[in-house]
Amino acid sequence: MRARVGDRLVPDGDSDRVGVVIGLRNADGSPPYVIKWLSGGHIALVYPGPYARVIPGDGPPGSTADSSADSAARAGSRHEAPADGAAQPNGTA
Repeated sequence: MRARVGDRLVPDGDSDRVGVVIGLRNADGSPPYVIKWLSGGHIALVYPGPYARVIPGDGPPGSTADSSADSAARAGSRHEAPADGAAQPNGTA
């Protein structure tokens, strides 16, 4: 089992109890995890059981998902026509 900060943890067969991974003790994402339980906000160090599930989350701010969106926006701005309407080197306007 591997997790990242921002993932959700659902303990063994208890789909009503969900926690968010807010910290990792191991760089490879293996347990234990620092979890903040959504039901009451309690924070605990958790060693998940064999039937627990990790559900991928959005990740923390500044994660790869945010960076790729920023990169796409920057890439799109490079392909815009000049404001003065001058022709591009490849002959397009």
